[in-house]
Amino acid sequence: MDALHWWRQGDAVTQGTALILLAMSVASWVVIVWKLRLMHRAGVDVARCTAAFWQAPSLGLAEQRLKSFDRHALVLPLVAAANSIAAHGAAAQPTLAASGSLSQQLTRVLRDALHQVLGRLQFGQVLLATVGSTAPFVGLLGTVWGIYHALTAMAGAGQITIDRVSGPVGEALVMTAAGLAVAIPAVLAYNVFGRLIGRIEADLEGFARDVRELLIDTASAQSLAGTTESQSSVSRPAAGPPQGGSAPLGGSEPRAAGSGGA
Repeated sequence: MDALHWWRQGDAVTQGTALILLAMSVASWVVIVWKLRLMHRAGVDVARCTAAFWQAPSLGLAEQRLKSFDRHALVLPLVAAANSIAAHGAAAQPTLAASGSLSQQLTRVLRDALHQVLGRLQFGQVLLATVGSTAPFVGLLGTVWGIYHALTAMAGAGQITIDRVSGPVGEALVMTAAGLAVAIPAVLAYNVFGRLIGRIEADLEGFARDVRELLIDTASAQSLAGTTESQSSVSRPAAGPPQGGSAPLGGSEPRAAGSGGA
């Protein structure tokens, strides 16, 4: 079947439906190719960034190191959020955000950073789901309209034969096949990417929880060390009396010999 002949035989509805399916197919394949590259880099970068973080001597140096490993900014926002609380929490302005405990502040900033990262990973999933669920119905609409248009044209021609019916109906059924060809890759990609995103999300959530516990334990240890040092300085014993002879307590000096009465 010649595609140009099929295009000329269709009316505006058929041609519009074909253009919609073509746009859906191009958009879904662009998203699929882009997310394949993103998922591959994300899996590698998350593993490298977490390893580099735990090998860093401090939180500030860890943030500097991750800039060269995290190409899509997946782990760096979590570390930057935690570092902002750890470095500027004590000198923060008296606001509701800074009035909570260290645990509450870390939970809030890490949650916000994690949502930002997951939003970047999930970009395009809505498009794939929409294409996968609507493309078959768009193709079916084109098929139904094409069959109706073909039967209406044949009814006005008078005599109806199998040859006259099979050609237009077969051309109309191409729209259903096109709709399925657009929907199947989108559905498969949506399921595969959803599984990969879930795995990366679990790794990021575990990393955020570990960072939060690390900072809370570090702050508790520093507070306990400071309290112990303060108590030891207060309870330190005073210096003893100066060395040297002193008069015995409660008595007078002994009398000299022969000083008794005659």
